[in-house]
Amino acid sequence: MKLSSRPLPRPAPLLRPLALSLAAAALLSGCDDGDEAIAEGTTVEIALLATSDLHQNVLSYNYYALAADTSLGLERTATLIKQARAENPNNLLLDNGDTIQGTLLGDFQAQAKPIGCGSTLAIHKAMNAMGFDGGGLGNHEFNYGLPFLSQVMNTDLGVAGVSKPAGNCGAPSFPTVVSNVLSSSSNAPILKPYALISKTVQAKGPNGQSYTLPLNIGVIGFVPPQIVDWDAKYLSGKVYVAGSVESAQKYVPEMRAKGAQLVVALSHGGLDAAPYSPKMENQSYHLAKVPGIDALLTGHAHLVFPAAREASAPALDPSLAALPKPEVDAVKGLVHGVPTVMPQSWGRRLGIIKLTLVYQGGQWVVQKDKTTVEARGFKYTDGKTTVDADPAIATLIANEHQDAIAYAKQPLGVSTDFQMSAYFALLGDVSAIQIVNQAQIDYVKGFLASTTDPTLQSYRNIPVISCSAPFKAGRNGASDFTDVAPGASAAAPQMLQVRNPGDLYLYGNNNIQAVKIKGSDLKAWLETSARQFAQIDPAQSAPQDLVPSYATIFNFDVFYAEGNALTYQVDVTKPAGSRIVNLRFQGQAVADGADFIVATNDYRAGGGGSFPGIDGSKTIIKSPDANQTVVADFLKKQPQLTRAANGNGRSWSFVKTATAGPVILRSAPGKLAVAQSLGLGQVVAEGGLDANGYAQYRVDLNR
Repeated sequence: MKLSSRPLPRPAPLLRPLALSLAAAALLSGCDDGDEAIAEGTTVEIALLATSDLHQNVLSYNYYALAADTSLGLERTATLIKQARAENPNNLLLDNGDTIQGTLLGDFQAQAKPIGCGSTLAIHKAMNAMGFDGGGLGNHEFNYGLPFLSQVMNTDLGVAGVSKPAGNCGAPSFPTVVSNVLSSSSNAPILKPYALISKTVQAKGPNGQSYTLPLNIGVIGFVPPQIVDWDAKYLSGKVYVAGSVESAQKYVPEMRAKGAQLVVALSHGGLDAAPYSPKMENQSYHLAKVPGIDALLTGHAHLVFPAAREASAPALDPSLAALPKPEVDAVKGLVHGVPTVMPQSWGRRLGIIKLTLVYQGGQWVVQKDKTTVEARGFKYTDGKTTVDADPAIATLIANEHQDAIAYAKQPLGVSTDFQMSAYFALLGDVSAIQIVNQAQIDYVKGFLASTTDPTLQSYRNIPVISCSAPFKAGRNGASDFTDVAPGASAAAPQMLQVRNPGDLYLYGNNNIQAVKIKGSDLKAWLETSARQFAQIDPAQSAPQDLVPSYATIFNFDVFYAEGNALTYQVDVTKPAGSRIVNLRFQGQAVADGADFIVATNDYRAGGGGSFPGIDGSKTIIKSPDANQTVVADFLKKQPQLTRAANGNGRSWSFVKTATAGPVILRSAPGKLAVAQSLGLGQVVAEGGLDANGYAQYRVDLNR
């Protein structure tokens, strides 16, 4: 595999062609470090190539389904990168974080059989071979703890009590930066806040001459401040997070003073136009306003920005389409005039920002009228043909891939006689959710029964309920759905494997927690979850999407109580915030002052998703045990999973509504029979595919 040029320690001397005349040379002006000068009016065209949210999807493979998936994988992004490099000889390849966690391959290398210092993570092996020039961190880089991060970055983080293993550990061969995560003991960033990367580029002189020169590019990184809440078990008291804007205002001038001629921000956050706060999760919109930033790479939201260009491309996500104009140009890819890209997730797109720089007044100036931004997908050539994988990547990590598959196939010792899937979780199917809620209730009730804490003992008579979201219900494409197969028959049930708890509960880093709330809190919680749905106009004859965006599917909490004692309905004809009706517990209307204990995860209990009143202040149990482990342990205790006992506890439904036109739910194609087997009579037909490959199922809300 051809490697890209590596970063140079300092600018290389300007190499001028013989064709450059002495008269032209006389026009040259000022240059740093004694290098020869650059002619006024010289231009450079450079492409910034970007990945984000790879989540250890090195290959086009689904470890939960044990099947190939050609819609994702860095091995296919590698092909896009080769093509983009051929189009743009001057290029810089960067990654925007959430790289090391997200598949069973990642969990295997970090938790099941942690790699040693002498080994390199599979994702980093691939990225090193592909010649990445720089990278940033995402929130999921912290999911395995600071010692592991220190090891795989081969860096002493400067955090008290955290030490890097002795020796030279396997790590990215490119600089990884983060400016706004600081050690509580040293008050310094845990990694370098920025990197200055010198690239030798081809330039064009004012008279058309071609020659080479060094270009100093500054790369700075940012992560969401919520990492200290989401991974409090690892980070509390050890690190703190500064606002992205404040960090940029501190370090961008410093980068410029040290010779950065072009500044690229790696912002692991989406675009949120709400008033700025240093604590906001998606700060990229405001980061674009910081003077001195020339280009912005964003992520975290797993969306596409700017709007995809290929034939039959999917529409822009509604959350992005609603951003203010002209501050955001979703066609050109500009945010406050700064070229900005978000290349989806899992390697499914390559961000490409093509810049033309002109040398004016002793500095390089971006020519914004000559800038183009693209989030290039696998089918960019004709909208139909998927690019081939780069075969070198699979060869490179063949052993790690097989080890992960062997791990995924290990038996759990329990069987199921029914299919647990999330294809129609947004219509009320709980076949893949109920078992999670049952496991969480079992854990919290057991915790309360065994505790010696007097306060917790006093809560034993309060009802314990649970909530969980269908994490794999289409957020990352038409193949991203939980599906645990049943056996061939009741007499031959399917034996579950290690891979199945991860399919049922995706986030292995979540720890189980419990919060004590009132009935009014429960109502507000449910209203927030119901925001996932569009407001349906019964009189409209045109098709209406029941779920406009899958970007926040992990915030669609479904509640459950033993014996199906908790029930509620959602009226999608009402505006968000006033949709929950008939909320009952044990047949009685839930009073505002009623007490409940909710089993959930540390992300939600600590304020993740911005649910009203759920901000960490109501947490009564903080467990060291992961939700995914709790689910696995609960499964192992069951003699057999059955639909009657573990998959039929539906707690919610829609208020019946007759509509003049069709209501559409997007899900995986070919699953109408699944809906019928579940008794979901409101799914009346399977329509054609949309631009993202989802089937458009027609839903009758009056059934």
